[in-house]
Amino acid sequence: MTYTTTLYDADFVQWSDRTAQLLREHRFADLDLEHLIEEIEDLGNRHRDALESQLTRLLMHLLKYEFQPERRSGSWLGSIKESRKQIKRLCRKYPSLKPYLEQCWEECYTDATEDASDETGLPQSQFPTRCPYAIADILDPEFLPD
Repeated sequence: MTYTTTLYDADFVQWSDRTAQLLREHRFADLDLEHLIEEIEDLGNRHRDALESQLTRLLMHLLKYEFQPERRSGSWLGSIKESRKQIKRLCRKYPSLKPYLEQCWEECYTDATEDASDETGLPQSQFPTRCPYAIADILDPEFLPD
């Protein structure tokens, strides 16, 4: 174990500062490669997690909007609009996330039905087992389910 490896566990901020300095100085042999690789992978995962979170939130509010029309509110519409903006922003900034939407679609929809059930008090079985919306529709600023 090197000083840098030990530093990772003791003080992450100091480890990241030291790692950046070692990279600037081209002192690659002194790098804590195992943790550096892990942290770089985490950077991409954070953006995927953000996309999944916004997609789940968007789907949940669309379900609530459709299945509890009597309780529709401006805050639901605001949440739908904001989630759409965040998803589009993430996909614009990180184009490789756009195909990821399709990969995480089903899992996000399942999570959204659980969340919608929790928030509405409706049984999860009341929501379709497969997502009734197309990706293009949910990202369309004019789309709202009837």
